[in-house]
Amino acid sequence: MHYLTGLFLTLLLATAAADGQEVTCRDISFPRHLQVNGSDLTLNGLGVRKATFLKVNVYVAAYYVGTPGHDPKPLIEADGPQQLTLQFVRNVGVDDLRKAFVEGFEHAQVAGLGERVARLNGWMTDMKTGQRLTFVRLPNSGVQITVNGVQKGVIEGADFSRALISIWLGPTPPNPELKAGLLGGQCE
Repeated sequence: MHYLTGLFLTLLLATAAADGQEVTCRDISFPRHLQVNGSDLTLNGLGVRKATFLKVNVYVAAYYVGTPGHDPKPLIEADGPQQLTLQFVRNVGVDDLRKAFVEGFEHAQVAGLGERVARLNGWMTDMKTGQRLTFVRLPNSGVQITVNGVQKGVIEGADFSRALISIWLGPTPPNPELKAGLLGGQCE
């Protein structure tokens, strides 16, 4: 009997430790911590992109930072590494993605980004359910773009990096619940 109690406690502790390593939103799991270019990043929050008046789920976003916070301004302005991952929960055509990026950067209201936004849009493809877009903010370099596991390149500039993150954390995010989730709120 003593042996069974010990085995049960061991299994319970192992399960609790495993549960603590990942966070789930809409049945998609993300690790609580990542290593990015030698830096430890912590999950700041998860959010769901909802589209149209029907509130159709498009992707689950995971936002990783060096120092978690709930205030968007210091996160947007940060010089340290960050990662934003979008995992799609429905198919999205390349034209819709490109349109969304153009609109998002227009809301950021940063001059001189046109050629870099065009380069980003040139790297986009149709995204299928389960595929991911990953944006890694590199200090003093720009943003490394990965499309469904294929690294496309780096778009230079701190101005581009801040504008990209402000698409989700700025005053006009794709939807308010998404921004709230990325800032540590509930994943809705």
